[in-house]
Order: sequence, then C-alpha cells, then structure tokens
Amino acid sequence: MSTVRLLVGTRKGAFILTTDEKRSQWQINGPYFAGWEVFHLKGSPVDHNRIYASQSNGWFGQLIQRSDDGGQTWHPMNNEFRYEGIPGTHQWYDGSQHPWQFQRVWRLEPSLTDPDTVYAGVEDAALFRSTDGGQSWQELAGLRSVKGHLWQPGAGGLCLHTILLDPHNSDRIFVAISAAGAFRSDDGGQTWQAINRGLASPGELPDATAEVGHCVHSLALHPSRPDVIFMQKHWDVMRSDNAGEWWYEISNDLPSDFGFPIAVHAHEANTVFVIPIKSDSEHFPPEGALRVYRGRLDGDRYRWQALSTGLPQSHCYVNVLRQALAVDTLDPCGIYFGTTGGQIYASADEGEHWTPLASHLPPVLSVEVQVIP
Repeated sequence: MSTVRLLVGTRKGAFILTTDEKRSQWQINGPYFAGWEVFHLKGSPVDHNRIYASQSNGWFGQLIQRSDDGGQTWHPMNNEFRYEGIPGTHQWYDGSQHPWQFQRVWRLEPSLTDPDTVYAGVEDAALFRSTDGGQSWQELAGLRSVKGHLWQPGAGGLCLHTILLDPHNSDRIFVAISAAGAFRSDDGGQTWQAINRGLASPGELPDATAEVGHCVHSLALHPSRPDVIFMQKHWDVMRSDNAGEWWYEISNDLPSDFGFPIAVHAHEANTVFVIPIKSDSEHFPPEGALRVYRGRLDGDRYRWQALSTGLPQSHCYVNVLRQALAVDTLDPCGIYFGTTGGQIYASADEGEHWTPLASHLPPVLSVEVQVIP
C-alpha cells in the first residue's frame, strides 16, 4: 500500500504529515527547525528518502538542510550562494538601481533523474544548482543577463519562486520571478529567454506589454504535455500551448483573477486548480468564502467550478500563498493546500469534499506532496 507524505513549510518550522493511500487518517510530525521560517521542502522523485529544506532566520540567515531518511533526521548543507562575477544592480521600487544581494532560498527543485542534483531559486532573483546533494552551489548566471537590470521586487521581494523541469527534455527549464516574469532555458540553464509575450500588466508597468517586469505568481505543467504551461499572474490566469512563446487568458468567469498558486490535475492535462483572492490589496477570499476553483476546458474556453464543501464559507480572511497548493498522483487525485491562518485542508476526491488536517499551525508558506510506493 502506498504512503502519502505531505511536506509543509511554515513561519515557525516544518511539519511532515503521513497517511496511507486511503488518505483518511493522518499523522503529524514536527515541528522541525522550530522557530525558523521554512520557505520550502521538496522530496526527490528519484529517492523518496531524500528531502531538501530551506530555512531562514533574520538573525542567523539562510540554511539548507537535507534528510536521507524521509525526514527523521536532518543534516545542514552548504549555505554559500555566491553570484557569479560582479553581480551588478537591478531596478528598485523607485526606479533607481540597487545592488544585487542574496537574501534567502525560496524554492528547491530536485532533479527528475539524479537525487544529488537540485536547483535553488533565490532572492535577489537568481537560479543556483548543486550536483553534490547541496554541498556546493553554482549560479546559472545566464538568467540574469536577460535584462536583469530592469527586474524589480514585487511586494514579497525580488524572488525566483518557481522552477519547472521538463520531464521529456532534460535541457529545458522554466522559471518565474516576481516581479520580472517567466523565462525558459533550452540548454540546461546556460542561456535563457524571456517568455512573456501575450502578458499585459497595465496597472503595474509603464509599458503594459514589456518583455520583462510582469509579476508572475506561479507556473504549473502536466508531465504528459510539458509544452502546455499554466500561469497565475498578479492579475489573470493564463495558458500557453507552445512552451511560453505566447500566452492567452483563461480566467473567464472566476470571481477574481487575482491569486497566488496554480496546480494541474494529476490525470487531466487540461484541468487546473486555483484559489482566487479578492484583490492585490485585500488578500482574502472573495466574500470571505474559501473556495478552490477547478477549471476544465470546454470547447475553446475554460469553465470554472467552485469547490467548497467542507471549507469555511463565511468570515474567512486567510490567504493561500504561491507554494502552498499541491496535487498527488493517486486516482482520484488528492489536493492539498495550506493557509496563512495555519490550516491544512485536504481532498481525496479531486476537490469535491474537503477535510481539515490541521487547524493551528503557524502560517503556511509551502505544501508539497509525495506518493511513495
């Protein structure tokens, strides 16, 4: 029988929740790294016992931890993230240039084929790679050469928060940066191109269709069709059918097209899940009702269905952050998300019914799921 493992990062430590494939009874372990912000945990798809974690603290800085036994014990890795060459500057909120400075690791993305290779997305935005299990890190500096001097922080900082690895092409990598946009490499991270054509940001950029500067909140793809990419932008839910060469809007009848996470159904490559938030100034669900929306392609447009059974439908003012939504690979697929109020919700039937797994955790920063045979 399979084991389902939920990896949860919070403002005050990490938690690991486990269950069997029935997904009815859960065990909660933690907190690990109590008191530290844990921005992200991610397990290797090659070695299910290998888990990487990024923890950060205002006093002690950034630490990378690694577990080789499924989270029972942890070992600190190398924490030196040094930009290649002379870092230079990037644009600041007021339009001036600001020195590039490493702050923290937002995202860890293990290789699809090698447990010792892992990518790290950092703030100030850059992409690093380790090929020795986190013991050393090298920047893939070609990314910052794509008009990096014009990138500027979003409200959460200048962070590289999304890394997608193409399961059909080991040389192809997608990343997203707030607030710079989406980028793609076709040669293993050596060179990059901006993939933001079709995006429009009239309230955020002097040139609404500029090549870079768009505030992309999250990207997602289905492994069976990695050329089809979905995006939750600052405003708008978008889709590309050609690996980001062109984007078009699929928000349609959502109550709000502002939000942070997006995820793809495990068995339906055209079906996506989003969690709308009222606006960029009011970070809570529309009407105070927490609802996950499932979008299915119907002809040439998306139809969105609110999935709310078991979720609070009044006076709910939590947010769901960009890394806090995950989908497992069981059938029917399970969906999981965490809130800034410290709740973890799970559905074992594709979102039709929801159950709280935890109600009083610290604010949740990230949720990832593993299915272990």
